[in-house]
Amino acid sequence: MKSLRIIGDLADLFYPRICPGCGFPLRQTERTICLFCRHKLPKTRFASFQDNPVVQLFWGRIAINQADAWLFFRKKGMAQKLMHDLKYHGNAELGKELGVLYGRDLLNRSLVLPDLISSVPLHPDKRKRRGFNQSECIAEGIASVLKVPFDPGFLFRDSDVESQTRKKRYERWENADGTYKVAACQAGFSGHVAIVDDVLTTGATLEACAHAVAGSGASDISVFSLCFAIK
Repeated sequence: MKSLRIIGDLADLFYPRICPGCGFPLRQTERTICLFCRHKLPKTRFASFQDNPVVQLFWGRIAINQADAWLFFRKKGMAQKLMHDLKYHGNAELGKELGVLYGRDLLNRSLVLPDLISSVPLHPDKRKRRGFNQSECIAEGIASVLKVPFDPGFLFRDSDVESQTRKKRYERWENADGTYKVAACQAGFSGHVAIVDDVLTTGATLEACAHAVAGSGASDISVFSLCFAIK
């Protein structure tokens, strides 16, 4: 055991693991993000408000049981750095750890636990190019803490539409409308489904997913996003 610790220390010395939040080397006890950055995470505290900004996004669009986002996503902010490392550097472990941290936070609230947790899907071609789905990693972490069944294949994307990044709200909705479906093996699922996304901007993607889930027979729908984008 001591020899393994020495090997680990040497590896950290010559090939240090870097915290994506601050750029400093991680300690051996830190997995993907340092304790300092964990303490400084820009939490929204939306749970304190019944009609929080995420809930308001879906008013008049679709009935949502619970809606929440955990971190503020600002340009050049910590959440953006973390999401960039997760999405473009392939740090799937970071996504799962952030999901675990978010899940622990959800446990401290008066949360109505869903019967099943899924995530916003990527088109198979895009998933193959990227190697993983960042929203799926986050959802898996949340589900492991809430001890709720996780089904990454509950939803699928049947068309590879262009990027949503530079689109306005209506354009995002138009781009996403009808592109998400519930898997045939889950058609008719009548329980409470929670859908997890990585970054919430206009809500168009989650709305499209929620419409697909509602149309398949779910009794209740909740939406959770790791980040909430603000200007």
